[in-house]
Amino acid sequence: MFTFLLWCILFVICWPLALVALIAYPFIWLLLLPFRIVGVAVHGVLEVIHLGITLPFRLLAAPFRV
Repeated sequence: MFTFLLWCILFVICWPLALVALIAYPFIWLLLLPFRIVGVAVHGVLEVIHLGITLPFRLLAAPFRV
C-alpha cells in the first residue's frame, strides 16, 4: 500500500517517470527472479547444515528439558 502511495505521489509530480517505472517494474522483477531462487536454495542448504550440526546437541539435551 505504501509503495502504491509513493507511486501516486510520483505520478502527480512527474507522470512520465511514473509511467516508465510502471512499465519497467515487471522486467526488473523478471531480471531479479533468478537471484531470489538462488537465495532460497542457499538458505535451504545453510538451514540443513545448521540442523545437521545442532542435532546431536538437541538430542542430548532433550531428556533433561522440563
